[in-house]
Amino acid sequence: MIHGSIPALITPFRNGIVDEQAFQALVERQISEGSHGLVPCGTTGEASTLSVQEHVRVVELCVEAAAGRVPVIAGAGSNNTAHSIELARHAKRVGADAVLVVAPYYSKPSQDGIFAHFKAINDAVDIPIVAYNVPSRTVVDISVETMGKIAGLKHGLGVKDATGDMTRLARHRALAGDKFILLSGDDPSALGFNAHGGKGVISVTANVAPKPCAQIQNLSAQGVFDSARAIDDTLAPLHKVMFVEPSPGPAKYACSLLGLCTDEVRLPILTLTDGAKAQVRQAMTQTGLI
Repeated sequence: MIHGSIPALITPFRNGIVDEQAFQALVERQISEGSHGLVPCGTTGEASTLSVQEHVRVVELCVEAAAGRVPVIAGAGSNNTAHSIELARHAKRVGADAVLVVAPYYSKPSQDGIFAHFKAINDAVDIPIVAYNVPSRTVVDISVETMGKIAGLKHGLGVKDATGDMTRLARHRALAGDKFILLSGDDPSALGFNAHGGKGVISVTANVAPKPCAQIQNLSAQGVFDSARAIDDTLAPLHKVMFVEPSPGPAKYACSLLGLCTDEVRLPILTLTDGAKAQVRQAMTQTGLI
């Protein structure tokens, strides 16, 4: 069910509020350009600054616009287990296919605490769970052994791995089994991730360039890595510039250049400096997007 190029969708704002029309137009563009799934309300969607009402509404808008054409993996992460359960219940209620649950951040729980967090969500809500491991943001790392235990939960569907450690894939497969879906959380290394047994990427770059990102995934799934690498090489400047300043500022500015939305973000994220804007514009010119 879950594979390929899965954009971690930005949440467009206009005058400080969620731009619902622009968001659903982004969803339609993603599907028409070949994206294989959608993640609303992840890190790139500025979930940490959305109210609960906004969060649920964005997921609902995504499910409505997707209309069953591709799976929707709704962000439901929090360092508060009860809040994660609440978000997962809302996602289930509005029709999401799965939830993306980041490792509990800030609290710095033990590995047993991390597993207990995921088990509590698993036991409370009947919805597949994709665990998100991104130690650079959360401070804690979901160990391979803990991930194996998460895979053994009834609703343990897969992992979004943003550690950058390719050696984990073989160990994940050994402990979690082949049915546990391995997704990259890092655009620059996503192609290599697939070569090591991954099934796709939850992507920032796909917000801006959905068609080539989908083509890379399609080709790599077919084992045509030379062709996939040729496309990925053209996107390398764009992959890099998506984090020239804190995300999703660069992705939003890039999308604004394409006329898809404004570049508005919410504090503490800032809109791009002039220097960063020039870098994003240059990368988009290099890749032929503008």
